[in-house]
Amino acid sequence: MTLQGSLSHERYCAELLAEAEAFRDTVRGADLTATVPTCPDWKLSDLIRHVGGAHRWAGTMVERRATDAAAFDDVPGGKGPEGDDPDALDRWLAEGAEQAVRALREAGPEAAVWTWTPLRRAGFWARRMTHETVVHRADAAVTARAPFEVAPEVAADCLEEWFQLGELPEVAARLAAREGVKTPFAPGRSIHLHATDASPELNAEWLLDLSGDRVVHRRAHGKASVAVRGPLTDLLLVVFQRLPADSDRVEIIGDREVLDAWLEYATFG
Repeated sequence: MTLQGSLSHERYCAELLAEAEAFRDTVRGADLTATVPTCPDWKLSDLIRHVGGAHRWAGTMVERRATDAAAFDDVPGGKGPEGDDPDALDRWLAEGAEQAVRALREAGPEAAVWTWTPLRRAGFWARRMTHETVVHRADAAVTARAPFEVAPEVAADCLEEWFQLGELPEVAARLAAREGVKTPFAPGRSIHLHATDASPELNAEWLLDLSGDRVVHRRAHGKASVAVRGPLTDLLLVVFQRLPADSDRVEIIGDREVLDAWLEYATFG
């Protein structure tokens, strides 16, 4: 099993800057006190601080070549400016993304840095922070009622990363340990995801095997218990539960209960 991405380190760095800018554009002028529908415990200002804090946290660890997780209170500027002044928050977001990318570019993808996975390299954080920003930009777009699109290569890699992470024993154990969440795994269960608007070269199809004790995936076309078909961005939103699976923007064929059980289990966090 690999945690390597399909994009170059420099592409991830460039996309992280682009996603951070798109996130800033999405929240600019929006009501910072509005509840985030997809993260209902947060106001929009909380979402902004989460994204900006994550950039600074990852960037600080890469800068320091950390061998252990940095305490969040030890991250310079990690909590953001006092109050919810929109201009101050915007500057803080921009500076945090720029700091993270400077650190990532200086380190290069192979620099040894702590991560919460077996891949303890700076390249992990370039990819992870890019996709962290993508998914939370979707939250911001829902809240601000703004459009949301993702570059096809980034959207496909975002999905691929989540399926790779789901195969890690430590991630599977954490997901399974949540109270009240039923297992989606049973013999013969599987899910097929098919992006209807992606080029053949992108190979934006996935088979998720749920017959064991954690998901096993591969990029392929094939028959499954349930299939989900739709545009790549909408598939991403369904998988990360930013778009209801019963949306008319995707088509579901087969056993809907298998899909619902997996979505409840595989909650992004």
